[in-house]
Amino acid sequence: MDALNFYSPVVADQLRSQRKTATIRLGDKSEKYSKGQIVAVLCGVRFSPREKIFDAVIDKVEVKRLQELSPREIEHDNPEIRRPEDMAAFLAQLYNRDVTEEDVVTVIRFSQITQR
Repeated sequence: MDALNFYSPVVADQLRSQRKTATIRLGDKSEKYSKGQIVAVLCGVRFSPREKIFDAVIDKVEVKRLQELSPREIEHDNPEIRRPEDMAAFLAQLYNRDVTEEDVVTVIRFSQITQR
């Protein structure tokens, strides 16, 4: 099974409360993720054990320039951010490199799979 990995403990709480329903990844990830794909949503520090938060289905994968992101797309990734320039700064911290609004990103929307 494929996975969406998140490395911040803050993200785990956002995922559990369904405040985070998307992830914005640097670069074109459309070859790796596709609509309808089932993924495990995992949290944990890099190179360490990860906690499975839930299984999810990918609802939409969209590749665009960071400057083209809508406030709503950004909010679904990080409820504390609304503007592309703030998302660029956030991604720069995550990826440990310079990120500009010209960079290509992939917006991956997902929904938790629940049991009845």
